Amino acid sequence: MDAETLAFLTRPGLTRLWTAARTRLERNGLRPTGTTRLQHLDAPEREALSLLLARPVTGPTATISLPDLDARLHASVAGRGLAAILEALGPPLTDRRAVRDAAAAERVRVWSTARTELESTSLSSHPWTERWLEDLGRGGTLTRQVPHTATTVVTQAIRTLATLFPATDPHPTPAAWGRGELATVATGSAHGLDDGTLLSRLVLRGIALAHDTEFPTDAPARRALWRMALVTPDEVSSTVLTHGLRPTGGTWREAALRERADHHLETHVTLRELRALSLEMPPGTRIHVCENPRVIEAAADTGRPAPLVCTSGSATTVVLTLLDALAAAGCTFAYHGDFDWPGIALANRITQRYDAAPWRMRAADYEYLATRAQVRGTPTIPLTGPPTEAAWDPELAPTMTAVGIALHEEAALDLLLEDLG
Repeated sequence: MDAETLAFLTRPGLTRLWTAARTRLERNGLRPTGTTRLQHLDAPEREALSLLLARPVTGPTATISLPDLDARLHASVAGRGLAAILEALGPPLTDRRAVRDAAAAERVRVWSTARTELESTSLSSHPWTERWLEDLGRGGTLTRQVPHTATTVVTQAIRTLATLFPATDPHPTPAAWGRGELATVATGSAHGLDDGTLLSRLVLRGIALAHDTEFPTDAPARRALWRMALVTPDEVSSTVLTHGLRPTGGTWREAALRERADHHLETHVTLRELRALSLEMPPGTRIHVCENPRVIEAAADTGRPAPLVCTSGSATTVVLTLLDALAAAGCTFAYHGDFDWPGIALANRITQRYDAAPWRMRAADYEYLATRAQVRGTPTIPLTGPPTEAAWDPELAPTMTAVGIALHEEAALDLLLEDLG
């Protein structure tokens, strides 16, 4: 474009025309179709439009046919069409329709990839996953991402959830994870599931749906939800309470456990310590598992030598990690807990996961403790809530229902200490 033509096209009286024409072309796939209407024209604009269009523009309003303007520019003004002129004047034109179509196609591809990935994993057997995928599609968080990022994150989320929720099973035995370890497996980075990341939000939404609970709105609720999926948010704040563990490994870590056991000291072990410990035990070692820390405290006070692990009420990730390692080392287990319905539910979980023997947890044991409490005049607690069948003794739940009192583990403490001796 020669300097004279450029100077003519860039005169201030044409600025509004080029702006309006650019808007129209970008909406129409860069095709010069339709008309544009300019209002409140001043004298310089009327003069410039008259020269450009080769017709007088005298009023305050002008309606300009874009096909005619395109032909006029081609034939007489610059030897090129409207789109080329706008490109030359800058900035480059954007085909907004093509951009929208491409974005829509990318979104379809993201969800197609996600669905294919989901169907290739164990998640396809879980009924909540369809709602999870639909919720992601309706929400704007994922769709606002660059398509490559969206595809990567949703694929990582599916694989993470598939790790946490294997195929449905009548007796599932989910693995326990540290969040950093799980993030490394999913993303290659130990921080991939940190609070605030898009991936952590997608995974937590899946966990919430799987457990039919609300999506967490604060940090404590997020940590609780991670633990519900047997994921420990960090590897040092949660511990498992033990007493009398004597692993045979040769490092200072195993020696420290043996020394504490010899001195009848309880030990809190973190998840990070468990990653480094060798928990090989003497052949035939039986591990007694209790629900309440008071049992460990009493065992330490009275110098009981038997190895003892406490679930501290709910058997968190670190507890299960220790028991998993002991099971892998060939240990056997005996379990005792509270005689109430939550206690029976926890006992079911432990006895089924580790094939643990009931430890003074049968109907006869409950009847004996209930009778002893009544004879001694010990205040009793009413048994409340829906009954839970005991997997190891079908008579236990009916007996508890008939007697109607809850008995915490401390009611059997003297008998448990006898066994630990």
